[in-house]
Amino acid sequence: MYRFFYSSMAVLILLLFSQVALPGVNQDNSQRIKYNFNSNWLLHIGDLENGKETGLKDSSWEDVTLPRAFNEDEAYKVAIDQLTDTIVWYRKHFRIPKSDQGKKVFLEFEGIRFGGEFFINGKSVGLHENGVMAVGFDITDHIQYNRENVVAVRIDNSWEYRERATNQRYQWNDRNFNANYGGIPKNVYLHVSDRLYQTLPLYSNLGTTGTYIYAREINVSKKNALIFAESEIKNEYKQPKTFRFEMAIEDEQGKIIKQVAGSEITLQPGETITTRVHDKVDNLHFWSWGHGYLYKVYTTLYVDNKPVDRVTTRTGFRKTRFGEGMVWLNDRVIQLKGYAQRTSNEWPSVGMSVPAWLSDFSNRMIVEGNGNLVRWMHVTPWKQDVESCDRVGLLQAMPAGDAERDVEGRRWEQRVELMRDAIIYNRNNPSIIFYECGNESISEEHMAEMIAVRNQYDPYGGRAIGSREMLDSKLAEYGGEMLYINKSAKHPMWATEYCRDEGLRKYWDNYSYPFHQDGDGPLYKDQNASSYNRNQDSFTRELVTRWNDYYRVRPGTGKRVSSGGVKIIFSDSNTHFRGAENYRRSGVTDPTRIPKDGYYAHQVMWDGWVDVENYRTHIVGHWNYTPEVVKDIYVVSSGEEVELFVNGKSKGMGERSDHFLFTFRNIRWESGTLEAVSYDDAKNTLSRHKLETTGEAAAVRLKLMQAPDGFKADGADMALVEVEVVDENGNRCPLANDMISFTLEGPAEWRGGIAQGPDNYILSQNLPVECGINRVLIRSTDKSGNIKLTATANGLTPASITFKSIPTTVTNGLSTYISGEHQPGYKGRDEILGGESFSVSRNQIKIIDAMAGSNEEQVKSCFDDNELSEWANDGLLTTGWITYELERDALVSEIDLKLTGWRMRSYPIQIFIDETLVYEGETEKSLGYISIPVKPTRGRFVRIQLIGQSTDKDAFGEIVEITGTKELDLYRDPNAMNAKGQLRIVEIDIYEKADSEKEKKITIHTIGDSTMAPKDTVGNPERGWAMALPLYLDSTKVKVENYARNGRSTKSFIDEGRWQTVMDNMKPGDYLFIQFGHNDEKINKPAVYADPHGAYTDNLTRFVQGARSKGAFPVLMTSIVRRKFNAAGNLTYTHGEYPDAVRVLAEKLQVPLIDMEKKTRSAIQAMGHEESKSLFVWFAPGDYPRFPDGKQDDTHLNGEGARVVAGLAVEGIKELQLPLSYFLSASDTGVTK
Repeated sequence: MYRFFYSSMAVLILLLFSQVALPGVNQDNSQRIKYNFNSNWLLHIGDLENGKETGLKDSSWEDVTLPRAFNEDEAYKVAIDQLTDTIVWYRKHFRIPKSDQGKKVFLEFEGIRFGGEFFINGKSVGLHENGVMAVGFDITDHIQYNRENVVAVRIDNSWEYRERATNQRYQWNDRNFNANYGGIPKNVYLHVSDRLYQTLPLYSNLGTTGTYIYAREINVSKKNALIFAESEIKNEYKQPKTFRFEMAIEDEQGKIIKQVAGSEITLQPGETITTRVHDKVDNLHFWSWGHGYLYKVYTTLYVDNKPVDRVTTRTGFRKTRFGEGMVWLNDRVIQLKGYAQRTSNEWPSVGMSVPAWLSDFSNRMIVEGNGNLVRWMHVTPWKQDVESCDRVGLLQAMPAGDAERDVEGRRWEQRVELMRDAIIYNRNNPSIIFYECGNESISEEHMAEMIAVRNQYDPYGGRAIGSREMLDSKLAEYGGEMLYINKSAKHPMWATEYCRDEGLRKYWDNYSYPFHQDGDGPLYKDQNASSYNRNQDSFTRELVTRWNDYYRVRPGTGKRVSSGGVKIIFSDSNTHFRGAENYRRSGVTDPTRIPKDGYYAHQVMWDGWVDVENYRTHIVGHWNYTPEVVKDIYVVSSGEEVELFVNGKSKGMGERSDHFLFTFRNIRWESGTLEAVSYDDAKNTLSRHKLETTGEAAAVRLKLMQAPDGFKADGADMALVEVEVVDENGNRCPLANDMISFTLEGPAEWRGGIAQGPDNYILSQNLPVECGINRVLIRSTDKSGNIKLTATANGLTPASITFKSIPTTVTNGLSTYISGEHQPGYKGRDEILGGESFSVSRNQIKIIDAMAGSNEEQVKSCFDDNELSEWANDGLLTTGWITYELERDALVSEIDLKLTGWRMRSYPIQIFIDETLVYEGETEKSLGYISIPVKPTRGRFVRIQLIGQSTDKDAFGEIVEITGTKELDLYRDPNAMNAKGQLRIVEIDIYEKADSEKEKKITIHTIGDSTMAPKDTVGNPERGWAMALPLYLDSTKVKVENYARNGRSTKSFIDEGRWQTVMDNMKPGDYLFIQFGHNDEKINKPAVYADPHGAYTDNLTRFVQGARSKGAFPVLMTSIVRRKFNAAGNLTYTHGEYPDAVRVLAEKLQVPLIDMEKKTRSAIQAMGHEESKSLFVWFAPGDYPRFPDGKQDDTHLNGEGARVVAGLAVEGIKELQLPLSYFLSASDTGVTK
């Protein structure tokens, strides 16, 4: 067995200790050091009486590198409740350099499973028993510098583990959801510091809180904030120490952007204090969704102007707000979408213990699939995943520990203590925006207790604290059920784990190998389990249906809205299951993160902060069948219409359902291409997706995936290798299921993959591809060298790859290489700040009173924004009516109802608006709200009348949860089938169309070319300046509709029908901003050229007159300058006669003019040749994967350029004293440097 070394990951945000030199700071050997302590451990399975003894002969023990669960071989091989639990011992021999004698020495364990006792040189230094969180030990007085030291840990991972002091079990040690990868499955560090030091954020055992970095007075539009550094400082010298506390902030380019020094403080021996410094920081980059911008904040103690202790905290800054049923990130509303992932976040044959880059790989996939939130389930995630989410820009909901109910006594105290420890340990991680106090509702007293913990240890972190459910809580700052749809006008409500259906990746559909029929599988607890044995086409359709439940009631659809939801789970998990396999297959990827079709469906539906912003289309399945196959084709698209083509021949438009799903019935297979094309309402093409028939299987192909800084020979690093079966043209064969035999040569360890079959093929070097693809893991040893992996299959050309493991340095069991510190941040999405993320589609009409046939004292309970209250009649058909009075006469167009027993009961009702019957029928069953569109009818009173007996039959009978529910779904109500004459309403919302009454918002319609136009923001730094205009507007009064498009001139804008679209949408009081010229100049392009004294001014005149005819206000604008400097350093004139033509026309037509050519010329000239590059699309190769060769563009703006130019436009609005000036926000235009 190889002796392994090291593991991945560090504590990146909270306590990264560094030897980085700062300006004006002299480095010396008194600086604290954080050692990687993962290497050279020994493992013994079973209990020993003398396991702690220094002289124990342990040479026969297994060599391991942490993190390493002792039962990792069982991951996905056995069901969760069969994972081995026993007592194990871990030991490590190490030495501390003599130069460190006299300093403080601490051990930090990121976590163990479950309870353990720790020994140094045979002496106990403490217990740690919660099985989740980090713990620290002060081992200073136990270290011997003249010989080898031994650390020993006795760990018991029993499912029934009990706290020693109280004999009480821990609620979260649960066989359903908390996979028991026992031992030390997380990283270990050793810290050496001065005796005057900043404490560690390890409250368990040490009782210390560490460093706290936070921002206040955050101004997103001005890009500044007050940044605070606060640190707990302890003096363990025998004499007083006088010191100065300083903060320095370093950006991602390594530049110190702010240094702040505090006054001198004298600390007495043994005394501990907390001190802080702060200052305003300008030109901040904000952390955001898909934009993991992180700073290093150095907090340093100086004694006699010499640094004696420095802590490095890697963190980011963002602004949050929670209210009105919504969540804001950096002043922009975001609907939450993502996954409720098991905290173990496990992989086959290794469990949770993977290197940092692999955590990034998995979490980044969520972001690339357009998810923005991961809700870790039941217990706090390990630090590696927390920091990974920081890097990839993925919001997190962080639990402490629980099962699925509130508890009392010592078990509740355990939960509070764990939340305290987790908050202290993770409060500097910007990706965490929610603290979850329970996976079920908790009492208001318990909620208050948790809020007090948050307020004590993280008062300024900008995080909402709440719990699952909490529908009627007055204290919780967020809530939401796991299965159902909730709406709120108060604290945000989001679904904590919706859509628990399962489907094996291997099963495409009924018509594809291995011809599994959708739903086939064993019963679950003697009940039909077809929802847990789906094929991928069926699974994808269900995902679309379930997400639309939340999208339909997103922000912009009324005062009461849903803040979104997270689907349970992201990757198939070694936890509780209901389907045919022994692990849960609810993920949108398999355990090795190979996507299922559901992953791409979410990528289509979730591509926007709230409304869809980038259009996508995905065809579900493959296009390799046989001639007799006639089947339905499913397409997921964000377009308004989708057309299907087989070999270029149209099969017509799809049948739309659930907003995003388009079905094409009875399509006969033909070898060739299958293409779906989506369109908007005006038949403009938005997106397309194509599948092609592949040829016969010809070869095996391998692809290596590893850390950006290489495969480390540390005994813990891993490479992920993808294996495919391809045809002669290199196309993956989607029906291939060939058995692949692997041969591994060199210093590496086979860990393998997973597939359906004996023991799920765990650790087998022979396993099949499924749907033409699989993946395997290979772990390094502590030996470096060349590694070769060969893959063969019968009848196919084999493949092999060769790669190298890089040596790492370990001295006496210590290393300074921590892999998490070397993983780059991900910025696949732009740093979007402020602006509108949704359009208002309907307006909710306030209900001011109601009358009813009975129980009239309860009527307000069905429009009180509380989904745990209801109005019900007395069970008689004659009293089954209720009439609502609206605040005004309104053109009612839609009614949302949440009816008691929503999943199982249909109510036969009539709806009247005043005296007009607008609806009659049986209400559909749902998982929350139903929407009843009605013919727009004006009235003041809405009456709902029960006209018959309700009918009861559960429409979602296969959707169950481990625990029962007490809510108004009636699912567990033994009397649910009685009282047929009851009309029971939980909540009602009444709407009019957004444009049915006088439009409340002024719209600025912008028309122009690419310098103004909206852009695809994914991986693309280019921005049109009108995209930034909303930053300067009062979004409650004004909105921007940006019709500008790349490459358009006044001529082509009219010829393509775009001007007519603008005319159709303009209304009195709106504004039209007109800026053309860049493309009108192109005399060699007849499609766009317009003579400056002919067609150009004629077209501009047409725009002006058209706006005036609509009662709107036209504003002419000259083109912005190109960044073209001459040898003298002056901007050249590139627009010819076009700017003057606009100026003359504005005078002639008496139209307001904003001279953007002059304004941008002045601003860019002042910045000069080099500095002005910061406004344009100038970037180096490798900065953006989409543009591997980099770009040098002097015409088009980046995000900062768009912001500055939009600010210049706002200056023009103010100078002209347009009425629009009253609706500008207080934001600085950002022009003044």
